[in-house]
Amino acid sequence: MRCVIARFPFDLTKSEVEQSMDGITPEPVTGVSVTIEGRIYPVMQVGEVITRQNRRDFTSFEMRRALTRLGFTCHDAPPPAPLRDARADEDALGW
Repeated sequence: MRCVIARFPFDLTKSEVEQSMDGITPEPVTGVSVTIEGRIYPVMQVGEVITRQNRRDFTSFEMRRALTRLGFTCHDAPPPAPLRDARADEDALGW
């Protein structure tokens, strides 16, 4: 499938993306992510690997659109972790 990422055309297939990501350790997910062969990767990491471009050159929207069109499942950013209540820690310590 032909897709344009950062104004450059790429001919990508699902199997090529899976092959490119094989053996690459997923980074911690803080934004939009994609599931590839049971592993969850940030879309920006996948974009950097398959396009060999700097992450600043493309957007997560471009990558999400391309990966979705290839048949991958993309996920929205995870909800922020709730802030811990410092007072609860103080009570546990008896202060």
